[in-house]
Amino acid sequence: MNLTTEHLADILIGVARAQNALIDALERISPGFHNMHAMPLLNIAANTRVAEPRMIDFPARILLRLQGRVALENAAVRADLERLMSGAPAAAAAPAAPPAAKAGGVGFNARP
Repeated sequence: MNLTTEHLADILIGVARAQNALIDALERISPGFHNMHAMPLLNIAANTRVAEPRMIDFPARILLRLQGRVALENAAVRADLERLMSGAPAAAAAPAAPPAAKAGGVGFNARP
């Protein structure tokens, strides 16, 4: 059996959806569970303070994305998975965005 990154991304998304259903069920039984208990522990498990995620943080980060009620795309999860498996840093994998000042937007990194 050959397991591709697409299959692995589907499996990870499916497991995260099942875990999300459990969190929703606990929220219905005990209102406030989501914000008081689940989210702080998910942030710890996802290691969100580290800018460069590790493979061990990835499943928790997928579940954390589902908490925002945003639909996950297999392609995005697959791209993150391939980047983590290759060992390339996130900045090298993503194309560089033009600075906000040049794009006519507000530059949040610039100091007065």
